[in-house]
Amino acid sequence: MRHAGRTRRGETAGTALLWGEQVTTGQLAAAEEGYARCGPAERLLWERLSVFEGAFGREAVRAVCGFGELPPARVLVVLDRLAPLALLPVDDLFDGEPAEPRYWMPHPVRAVGARRLSARGDRPSVVPRHRRWSLELARRAADRWRDGRQLDARDLALRELPDLAAAMDPTTASGAPGEEAATAVETAVTLWFLWVACGRVAEGRTRLRHALSLYPGPPPARALWLAGFLELESGRPEEATRLLGRAVEAAERDGDDGALGVLAHLRGSAALHQGRTRASAAAFRESLELVSEPTDFGPSRHGCWVGLALSLCRTDPGGAREALGGAEREHRAGDARPADVYADAWAEHVRAELAAWDGDPERAAGHARRALRAHLDLGSSVGAAVAAELLAQMRSLGGRKDTAARLLGAVDLLRTSAFEPSYRPARFVEAVRAHRDRDRDLRSLRDDPALRDAFEEGARLGLFTLADCP
Repeated sequence: MRHAGRTRRGETAGTALLWGEQVTTGQLAAAEEGYARCGPAERLLWERLSVFEGAFGREAVRAVCGFGELPPARVLVVLDRLAPLALLPVDDLFDGEPAEPRYWMPHPVRAVGARRLSARGDRPSVVPRHRRWSLELARRAADRWRDGRQLDARDLALRELPDLAAAMDPTTASGAPGEEAATAVETAVTLWFLWVACGRVAEGRTRLRHALSLYPGPPPARALWLAGFLELESGRPEEATRLLGRAVEAAERDGDDGALGVLAHLRGSAALHQGRTRASAAAFRESLELVSEPTDFGPSRHGCWVGLALSLCRTDPGGAREALGGAEREHRAGDARPADVYADAWAEHVRAELAAWDGDPERAAGHARRALRAHLDLGSSVGAAVAAELLAQMRSLGGRKDTAARLLGAVDLLRTSAFEPSYRPARFVEAVRAHRDRDRDLRSLRDDPALRDAFEEGARLGLFTLADCP
C-alpha cells in the first residue's frame, strides 16, 4: 500500500487502492486514531472483524470472532461498544428475518484492522473460522433451495456473496492454498443452484475451476458433476461429457451412490443439448430411478420429470404429457413436497411446446410468458432466452410480427451480454424442431428490413419490460 509519491494503477497521489476503492491518507489516519482510542478488547475485535468482506450480523461475529480472549459470551458486549466507533449499520434484512443489527466495516477501518491482525499473528486463527462460517452460510442457502424457497436461497447467497467468494478462493487463506481448497470446492458445489439456475454460470465456472486447480487429491464426483453442468450451460457439451465420465469414475471410487442420480440427469441434459432426444429421455428415466426425495444435492425429482418431458415434447407429445402428469402426481402425493420454481419454469416451456403442437399459439404464448417471467425472476439467462424465442415464435404465428421482432431484439442483446463469444446454443434450441417452419419464420423476422426498428426497440427495452407486455 502506498500513500504518496509513486502510485500504482488506479491510485493517485495521497491515496491508496484498497479492495478496489480509493482511500485517502486522511481517511487512513482517522481510522488509525480511532483504533488508538479503543481499549484492548475493542482493538482485538476490530482486527478480527477485518476478515469480513461484506456485511455481517451478530451471529457471524460470535461464530468467527468469539474465541480465546474474546469468548462467545463476551464478544457481543464488546461489539456493542465498538460498533458506534468503527462500523456502519446496514439495512439488508429479508422479510421474516430476525430484526437484529447488521454492520459493514469501511475500507479504511478494515485496512487498519487487517494490518494489526497480521502483526499480532492471529490471521491463521481467524481466517479458517471465517471460511467455516461462510461454508455454513452456503449450506443454509442450499437448505432454503431444497425447502422450496428458491428465491430466498438466491437472495441469501447473493447478499453474502462477498464472503462466500473469499471462502471459494484458496489463495487468500493464511496457509498453503491446498489446505483450504477442500473448503473452497465444497462451498462452490454447495452453491450449485446459484450458478446453474440463477444465471451466474460464468462466475461459478471460474470459481470452481480455480478451486479445483488447487485441490490436493482426486476431485469428488459432485464437484465434477457441477463442473460438467457449467460447461454444458456455457455451450461446451463435449467438455461436459468428458467431465461426466470422470465424475462417474469418482462416484464409483468414493462409493458416492447419491451422486449417480444427478450424473444421469446431467447425461440427459447433455444429450438434449446435442439434439439426441432418445438418449436424453433414457438418461432422465434413469435419473428418476436413482434420485429419491428429499434430495440432499442437485436437481429434484420434479426436475428429472421435467427433463424427461423436455426431451419428449417435440417428438412424443403424449409421452411429454405423461411425464408432466407423473411430476404432478408425485407432488400431490408428497404431503406438501416443496415447490421447485426452476423446474416449474421449464415445465411451462414444455406446456408451451405442447400447445404449439396442438395448433394453439395463443395458449402456447401464455405458457411461454410464464416461463419467461419465472426464468427472469431467478436470473437464468439460458432459460429466459429459450422462453423468449418460443414466445416470439408464437407471436409471429399469431400475426404479431412487431412484437416478435422486439422479443428477438431483446434476446439477441441478452445473448451478446450474458454469453461468451464461443457459446453455442443447444441444438434443442436452434435445430431440433418439431415444426421447422417456425424456425424459418424467426430467421425471416431477423432479416426483414421492415422490422428493423422493432428489433432495435426490443434491444433497448429488454426482456424484463417485454415480459410484462400482453
